[in-house]
Amino acid sequence: QVHLVESGGGLVQAGGSLSLSCATSGLTFSRHAMGWFRQAPGKEREFVAGIDRSGHNTYYADSVKGRFTCSRDNAKDTVYLRLNSLKPEDTAVYYCAVDAHSYTILVPTTVTEYEYWGQGTQVTVAS
Repeated sequence: QVHLVESGGGLVQAGGSLSLSCATSGLTFSRHAMGWFRQAPGKEREFVAGIDRSGHNTYYADSVKGRFTCSRDNAKDTVYLRLNSLKPEDTAVYYCAVDAHSYTILVPTTVTEYEYWGQGTQVTVAS
């Protein structure tokens, strides 16, 4: 059974930083691209960042490009998201997710392309 557990969320002042982690189990982690999404109240879940199987290629939403950094450690079956220069509009529940297919070349960027999800971690940025 696949499990994903996010951690590292919290309350931070605008301009601050947070580091999120997503520990996985029950899958061959290195075979799958991984994604980070977020969902603010009343809004749809949106793609934030993704990383390919090797960790060499990352992709970001325009709204976070240059501020967020996605990485992974295949030895620890864990994916990370570093959030810098946080803004109040970054406030949301952040989710990690596993690509529904293995060995994909391009990192998926839509919700439906991901199969397994974590429970989410709240990030709140105060102005």
